[in-house]
Amino acid sequence: MEERKSYFQQLDYTLLFLLFLLMCISLLAIYSGSGQYFSSDPTYFVKRQIIWFIIGVFLMVCAMLIDYDLFKSFSIPLYIIGIVLLLAVKFFGIEKNGSQRWIGHEQYFLFQPSEFVKIFVVIILAHLVYRMTMEQREKSFRDDCIVVGKVFAVGFPPFFLILDQPDLGTALVIASIMLTMVLMSGVTWRMIGAIGLSGIAGILGLIWLHNHNFALFSKIIKAHQMERIYGWLMPREFQDGYGYQLVQAMRGIGSGQLYGSGYMQGVQSQSDRVPEIHTDFIFTIIGEEFGFIGATILIIIYFLLFYRMILIAFSCNNLFGSYLVAGVIGLLVFQIFQNISMTIGLMPITGLALPFVSYGGSALLTNMIAIGIVLNVNIRTRHYMFGTEE
Repeated sequence: MEERKSYFQQLDYTLLFLLFLLMCISLLAIYSGSGQYFSSDPTYFVKRQIIWFIIGVFLMVCAMLIDYDLFKSFSIPLYIIGIVLLLAVKFFGIEKNGSQRWIGHEQYFLFQPSEFVKIFVVIILAHLVYRMTMEQREKSFRDDCIVVGKVFAVGFPPFFLILDQPDLGTALVIASIMLTMVLMSGVTWRMIGAIGLSGIAGILGLIWLHNHNFALFSKIIKAHQMERIYGWLMPREFQDGYGYQLVQAMRGIGSGQLYGSGYMQGVQSQSDRVPEIHTDFIFTIIGEEFGFIGATILIIIYFLLFYRMILIAFSCNNLFGSYLVAGVIGLLVFQIFQNISMTIGLMPITGLALPFVSYGGSALLTNMIAIGIVLNVNIRTRHYMFGTEE
């Protein structure tokens, strides 16, 4: 017997509350990191972030209200639109800070297609894996190769187009979504091990090229990407150049110690010593002004957010819905891990924003749409008193 509930009863209010907490943390951190530089209007970035949140909530509701089963019909058109937009960026895009990632008018409106392509990739790969799961296939290494080949064939075109912008961070997010979908497809551990070994072999190959054929290596790894790697591996040696941002961020986080220096009392945060502190390096503010306790609370909120998403994925009795939620988890987990890790020196700097906390437009809207898809799956999951849907 089915337990019928309204959409409002099906909403995951815990997930929404966690999202609200992240919004509050975002506004506090953005004001602390940027407000003091605008004496005429110290709330400039905060007010703009509020506008982005309002637009994001609207898009989240829109994504929530469309029956997610319809995404199956739209998956290929959306994917094609995404590829066309990435090609438009390649040939007609606007270049800023050495990267060509935007289309639009520099003074009025800039649109970063790669952010929304992440959602399109989640949808089409969820549909692809769903269709392959519905087929009766053998559990063999050859069959796993076919599954992985199809996932990579769909994921690699946007991956390489985004990598060419160059935007390594977003390209790695696409890779994270692909790997998540491969795991969800039910391939054997032997295939997962083969993929892992291939990745390790690729990294070792790049290291060998760097040491023995730097001319070829420089064609694969761009100069600015190599500078970031040097700044990551040897930040002290390059603290006046490549490693400046990382060294200043680590000093700020380290000075926060257990309780932090106090809101708007951080030396690094308030002195403009950390570039892009209200966007990519906003975790520095949390670590310095709220200390280890504040940073831990933020990470716990993220863990709870993913815990709720995992529950939604497991409770869904529609495999396509489960795959959609899994794709969103893969999308968000990597961004959070990469952003926090790069501010404390565990990963190279890639320019990825901290989801729901960093100041920004396209990235925030994309993440809000992603949450809307998760809520969409949740409100359309039918619960039964006895058993599940046949």
